[in-house]
Amino acid sequence: MTAREGSLDAPTRHVIDWQSPDFTDPDKIDAELRHTFDICHGCRRCFNLCDSFPQLFDLIDESESGELDTVDSKDFKPVTDACTLCDMCFMTKCPYVPPHEFDLDFPHLMLRARAAEFQRGEVGFIDKKIADTDANGKLGTTFSPIANWACRNGNSLTRPVMQKVAGIDARAELPRFNAKSLVASAKADPVQPNTAAPAHGRKAVIYATCFSNWNDAAIGEATRRVLAHNGVETELVHPACCGMPKLEQGDLAEVTRRAKTVAAALLPYVDKGWDVITLVPSCALMMKFEWPLIVPDDPDVKRLAEATRDVSEYVMEISKNEGLVDGMDAIEVPVTLHIACHARAQNMGAKAAEMLRLIPETKVNVVERCSGHGGAWGIKKGNFELGMKVGKPVFRHAAKHDPDGSGYVVSECPLAALHIHQGVEDTSGRETPPPAASTPIQLIARAFGLPGA
Repeated sequence: MTAREGSLDAPTRHVIDWQSPDFTDPDKIDAELRHTFDICHGCRRCFNLCDSFPQLFDLIDESESGELDTVDSKDFKPVTDACTLCDMCFMTKCPYVPPHEFDLDFPHLMLRARAAEFQRGEVGFIDKKIADTDANGKLGTTFSPIANWACRNGNSLTRPVMQKVAGIDARAELPRFNAKSLVASAKADPVQPNTAAPAHGRKAVIYATCFSNWNDAAIGEATRRVLAHNGVETELVHPACCGMPKLEQGDLAEVTRRAKTVAAALLPYVDKGWDVITLVPSCALMMKFEWPLIVPDDPDVKRLAEATRDVSEYVMEISKNEGLVDGMDAIEVPVTLHIACHARAQNMGAKAAEMLRLIPETKVNVVERCSGHGGAWGIKKGNFELGMKVGKPVFRHAAKHDPDGSGYVVSECPLAALHIHQGVEDTSGRETPPPAASTPIQLIARAFGLPGA
């Protein structure tokens, strides 16, 4: 059989053998970085993704020989730092991912480099604290009036201090905190499933996620009300963060601990025949794909991965199998939907777009480009301007579709939605009110006329 350039086979990923001494061995990491970077420099298909690739190409092009052999390994760090682990190079661009013989997995190689940095103690105290989303969320909801005042964009008293002390850019839009956690709100206001709905009899446990539990309860409220309206009995839990912020820092031991904690809390529901739903695509990606590669020998983690659905994926599953209840009203204003990278990386199709197109007489404008946010990366001093630059095609697309700002701009990733809303204002020069909805499921709740969404 002749060798093929590129690969037409489905990409596969290797187990992340993070406990092996070789995984963080600096010489072995450097050898793999050079192997990968040399191939990337010759290919360049990823030039328009994150800033890792322009950084890499400029680094090599401007070296003495114009090739990798005259680049010092100490200069690789800006390349590894710029990766946001969005997985788009692996999923949509790279022709050399396994099973190709070149065996490239750029995001997981960047993760490996960061794991070595974390092991060497090179991640700062403040950065570790920023990634501790549950501790921050508990504190923020307890003192939400003060926390929301302090984090408000334009607060000339607190935001410059946050920039100096924590490295959070004073211009970056930050999420607000709930008055109380989503789990507490749901417990105080239970919803009953619609017994006349076609899907009545389904049961699902909703994993609240850090963001909805602590920052935007409306996402979880919309989800449980949409599901109840369509006959699904739900419970809402939040045993721990999925660990995505810790993954970004290379703290794989903590990611493993979180995976085991969440699996132990959710598997009793799975054993009773319940489905598992996540509210944010980053968390779904962790649970469905990253955890089984990081904790491959834990059958509980594997079983949870198989039972987990993204919220848009789950609504479409109901729509196609049992059918949704009738009665959705049209959304009369323009709707722009940003398909988040971590939703695309789940290999499930554009489920949020399919879901919103169920709303009658509603035109949905879909954009599949990076928003430029990248989790905690995009709010940091030194990254914020670059994140706004990367997101400009999305901002322009949204502004063109909705020139007077009367419609909705939503994303499957609520942090991306905040970033896009700010970017549209900056790009178009207009002032718009805060978004009345940040995620697609909230628009489904509005179309159904459900309260509290």
